[in-house]
Amino acid sequence: MKYISTRGQAPELTFEEAMLTGLARDGGLYLPVEIPVMTQDEIAALAGLPFEEIAFRVMWPYVSGSFGESEFKEIIGRAYEGFGHDARAPLKQLNENHFLLELFHGPTLAFKDFAMQLIGQLFEVALKRRGDRVTIVGATSGDTGSAAIEAFRGLDAVDVFILFPHGRVSEVQRRQMTTPADRNVHALAVDGDFDDCQAALKDMFNDFDFRDGVKLAGVNSINFARVLAQIVYYFSAAVSLGAPHRKVSFTVPTGNFGDIFAGYLAKRMGLPIDRLVVATNQNDILHRCLSGEGYFKGDTIPSISPSMDIQVSSNFERALYYAYGEDGGAVAQLMDELKNGGFNVSQGAMEALRESFDSGRVSEDETLATIKSTLTHSAELVCPHTAVGIKVAEEHRSTDVPMITLATAHPAKFPAAVEKASGAHPPLPSRMSDLYERPERVTRIANDLGTLEDHIRRHIAE
Repeated sequence: MKYISTRGQAPELTFEEAMLTGLARDGGLYLPVEIPVMTQDEIAALAGLPFEEIAFRVMWPYVSGSFGESEFKEIIGRAYEGFGHDARAPLKQLNENHFLLELFHGPTLAFKDFAMQLIGQLFEVALKRRGDRVTIVGATSGDTGSAAIEAFRGLDAVDVFILFPHGRVSEVQRRQMTTPADRNVHALAVDGDFDDCQAALKDMFNDFDFRDGVKLAGVNSINFARVLAQIVYYFSAAVSLGAPHRKVSFTVPTGNFGDIFAGYLAKRMGLPIDRLVVATNQNDILHRCLSGEGYFKGDTIPSISPSMDIQVSSNFERALYYAYGEDGGAVAQLMDELKNGGFNVSQGAMEALRESFDSGRVSEDETLATIKSTLTHSAELVCPHTAVGIKVAEEHRSTDVPMITLATAHPAKFPAAVEKASGAHPPLPSRMSDLYERPERVTRIANDLGTLEDHIRRHIAE
């Protein structure tokens, strides 16, 4: 399988090369030349299989040629052995025809663990084989950073620097990034919002002297390997509810569009998905765009669902690539317009997007009310992001197609908001019970590209 850039001006790469490269040198995001399709019989055969076996069958066409079959199976096994639930991604029923897909049983209690634990293992194998060393820089609105640190901490061939917006993540999210003692991981609290962190990361990739000098690699959802790992739980959940013999729909609380784009690829692979519903908080650029208002940046408003406090959704570029008929030049032009504030989506592209995606927006008060009502009526305590998904799912749920809402994080990652809404304090799992007592290691740093790059150069392999 070869991989190409959404902007059409970068060379084709293998899966391993695309994974280690992250962002294409033309500024685009990598996608497979072709999306592999599974037959109905192949999908039906997934029913009842362990999550790891489903993961192998779904992902293998994307990685063959870069890893051997037995090697890839061993990588998958190591990636998920530390999860706290044997089903890895269990389903729970909320009410009639509405189900919750729990994606928070990994080491850092968020859905990002599904991809990051896999990427950590893939990087380790690939770098050892190459005898190489890389510097990973990531930007996070809360969960990606801790998942990346957990996946790469202590590895000899990797230095990890995570940029997060100072004062705009929950205390649990911050402490998960700042308390690991491994010397190869570094938490950088940037004076700005998540979009500033993400923009700085992209600027580093486009500064080729810096990029090549530190052997820069990325594990944000700009890295296709992240999206690939997330495709798997769409298949495992859907077959649990009768796919391919019945359709299912998914609602995904999202800011950066990576998790729901994985669902789009699952649909393109043959999974009978009826609707993919984008759920946003008050930072609603995706909902506004899918409602026909164009893709125009606004001010990022802090919320009780901070992982969704995003105004530039990087993975939306991948969706636009397909909506514009795989025209890399058109995508490059749109991304240039985005630098000046935004762009309007053509009528044909909007029609293509609306064939797969619906959307909804949830206010802060509605989020709090949904946390409370979900506990009252379904005996489930959920995080604010999941509550956003549940609220939008209820607005789009039909009587004949099961709706699956992705529960993206454990409620204990956002204890203040959850307790305010429900009166119940969500305890951390026992393995994290001392999190608030662990010493923190963090550097507060200016939102300035030169300052960030200089800090990273000085602290590599220190």
